Amino acid sequence: MDIRQITPAYSVSEQILPEDVPAIAEAGFTTIICNRPDAENPPHLQADAVRAAAEAAGLRFHALPLTHQTMTPDNIAAQAAHIAASDGPTLAYCASGTRSTVAWALGQAGERSADDILATTAKAGYALDGLRPTLDAIAKRG
Repeated sequence: MDIRQITPAYSVSEQILPEDVPAIAEAGFTTIICNRPDAENPPHLQADAVRAAAEAAGLRFHALPLTHQTMTPDNIAAQAAHIAASDGPTLAYCASGTRSTVAWALGQAGERSADDILATTAKAGYALDGLRPTLDAIAKRG
């Protein structure tokens, strides 16, 4: 498990295992968001398996599967709402952490500058420079 902090309130990871959840709870996370569609995983790694482990550990769990087609404004807003509603740090995961990072970045457009967003994601190891036109367009729509 490679957890990368984006902000003090939000970190991302590649696919987590149900048996990773106790360590996630011990690390101080209170919420897990699954951004990986079940179709990408065998049953033992699908959202319900991780949800059961999260709930057993006392963590909140949200399934919000994202793909290029479902990275919609409504889903970006839902991701931001889950983060905002958390009573502690949130860990979001997908296949590599990239989709979870993109979702955060798009949710920050208009709140932070594109330079700040891209520097923050780059610091965590996600070079998302190709998002700049989208971040700028979202910010202009305000």
